[in-house]
Amino acid sequence: MSFGNKNHDDQNSGFVSRNERFGVDQKKEIQPENRGSFLREALNLILSVAIAFVLFLVIRTYLFYPFQVVGDSMVPTLETGDRLILNKLAEVDRFDIVVFPAPDGTDEEYVKRIIGLPGDEITYFQDELYINGKKIEEHYLESLKEDSDQQLMSDFTLYSLDATAGYSVVPEDMYFVLGDNRSVSKDSRVFGFIPAAQIEGTADLRLWPLNKIGIIDDNGADE
Repeated sequence: MSFGNKNHDDQNSGFVSRNERFGVDQKKEIQPENRGSFLREALNLILSVAIAFVLFLVIRTYLFYPFQVVGDSMVPTLETGDRLILNKLAEVDRFDIVVFPAPDGTDEEYVKRIIGLPGDEITYFQDELYINGKKIEEHYLESLKEDSDQQLMSDFTLYSLDATAGYSVVPEDMYFVLGDNRSVSKDSRVFGFIPAAQIEGTADLRLWPLNKIGIIDDNGADE
């Protein structure tokens, strides 16, 4: 009896392995499909997110940023919960609504209306505004005046206020601001002038509530 050579018998038996039958090369390592494409897409996604984040920071820091109103000092023009977009590039003008850090050093931000520009002489007499001796209509106060049976605030000049005593006109690079809700607003009558450098932006656009969405103008007030 002879067992012969097993390898020789297998080679002559005509046996074909399953891998050979289906054309699979056992020596070749199988790589995940589209690995390079996946990595490229992942890198593109990360780059897109990074660019979007940088743009967000640039826009919020130098162009526009959101602000939510808290308090009643600007009623009826603005109310608590109103959401605004502040324009940090706009040139500040009379009757603009602006935002600035609270002068008392707290973390709050105030929203008020520009009344006096540098060089302006400001006088209020019987709820009427006089700038440099000229009477100026404040149409945004009409509803408050109609609903009140008394003056919204006491008469004053810049010189007569304790906060601005010694000044007959608004100093250079300063603004005199008031809240529209004159009977409750804490403004330049209390804390004095606001440096121009502290103005963070003008409230040009209201996003909420939906029934008031749109551009915030000066309510038709004229110089």
